[in-house]
Amino acid sequence: MSFPVPANEAERLAAVRSLDILDTAPDIAYDEIGELAAQICGCPIAYVSFMDDDRLWLKAKYGLPPDFRQCPREIAFCATTVCGTELVNAPDLRQDSRFSQLPFVTDDPHFKFYCGMPLVTNEGYALGTLCVMDFDPHHLTFEQTESLRRLSRQVMTLLELRRKLLELDQAITQLDHTRADIVAEKARTDELLLNILPASIADELKRNGKVQPKYAPSATILFADFKGFTLLAERTEPVTLVGLLDQYFTAFDEIAVRHGLEKLKTIGDAYMAVAGALTANRRHPIDTCLAALEIQAAMDRMNALREKIRLPALELRIGIHTGPIIAGVVGKRKFTFDIWGDAVNTAAIMEANGAPGRINVSETVAGRVGALFELEPRGPIQTKHHRSLEMFFLNRLKSDLSRDAEGRLPNEKFSAECNRLLTGFSG
Repeated sequence: MSFPVPANEAERLAAVRSLDILDTAPDIAYDEIGELAAQICGCPIAYVSFMDDDRLWLKAKYGLPPDFRQCPREIAFCATTVCGTELVNAPDLRQDSRFSQLPFVTDDPHFKFYCGMPLVTNEGYALGTLCVMDFDPHHLTFEQTESLRRLSRQVMTLLELRRKLLELDQAITQLDHTRADIVAEKARTDELLLNILPASIADELKRNGKVQPKYAPSATILFADFKGFTLLAERTEPVTLVGLLDQYFTAFDEIAVRHGLEKLKTIGDAYMAVAGALTANRRHPIDTCLAALEIQAAMDRMNALREKIRLPALELRIGIHTGPIIAGVVGKRKFTFDIWGDAVNTAAIMEANGAPGRINVSETVAGRVGALFELEPRGPIQTKHHRSLEMFFLNRLKSDLSRDAEGRLPNEKFSAECNRLLTGFSG
């Protein structure tokens, strides 16, 4: 499928790339402009985009799923918009010959309205667009289109500030190039090590060149994986699939950090973390259960965004077990922090025998957290080693200990009750 190309395409592409903005992280300043555009125009979807040579890339988006970051240029509405300098308004995409045959109109999610304002530099290059969209035909008022124009100028102000910061950064780098390189290289090395290993392990490795294995008499392991992910992988292009996993696992990482868990690894669509492996404490079963509930909440939020534009929801199984482990680092060239022990296998069994959208915990975990959380007995399961393991669904915090209706956020009474209980048992 071909697409319209501006007469100044070579210069336009050079202007886009000079900003070094493609594939950068989200920025709240752009996010707020997109959200404001949607609210002013009364549309469920808005985005700030930049047009590369073969793709439309989104810097900010409102109402679109987290994993939707780009689309091919030939199917992008904005391929037409960047060919000019004026607002492009299509009240009913089905009746507009410029857009009526695009896949997003003829197929899911069946968009029916588009309005885009090009982001034009002082030199006349359309770098990208500020757009609003709807699933129904939509007519904007004069005031709404004028607001869209004004907001596009605010985006250009942010881009001009970005350009000046890049120029300043380049000047500083040139003045102190050698020192900056040394500092940056050390920072990259330290950051890489901290991305691979927990901070205390990384410090020990830098000090001694090796890490002694550590035995933890009690730690809590969390396993999670997505239902039906193999089938999804077969139907999804690689870039989108990796971006989807990154979106979910990044959210899980942030939750793990907040609750004191160490992420161990991801294997395909499986996620593994542990609490209590490196520092002795008695909260790790509770913290892990709180993290699992927050992961459930994050899944609900991201699935709501996916369903909003008619993409299938993803379901996650979570399994949790508490028991003794050995923690250590393996490898000499590529370090890996890992844990071993029967407790790891039991946590994996809890996950494998759970249910989509549910948290399945062992009897050991249930005994540690039962006074704080609502648990649903499931009965025993026989393992291949002829062990009988009792299982429980962890449904939510107890009502009087929660500050939200879903039972996922603890209140002040929870903290007090937790401190009282922790004085009653050890490990």
